[in-house]
Amino acid sequence: MHPYDPGQLAHRLVELKSEHRDLDAAIAALAASPDCDELRLKRMKKRKLAVKDQIARIENQLIPDLDA
Repeated sequence: MHPYDPGQLAHRLVELKSEHRDLDAAIAALAASPDCDELRLKRMKKRKLAVKDQIARIENQLIPDLDA
């Protein structure tokens, strides 16, 4: 995959957004559980944040810088 291929970046963006939604739902379900595994919850939140960062990076690559 070429790092700046817009088609592949857009496809990866869709995958990451889906993963982010899935993690959000899983985190909510785990947090609502009475026997919540705090370590697992913390790892899931960390993964969700990393996915969010990847989404932002790809969106920045796809959207041209208008200030330039």
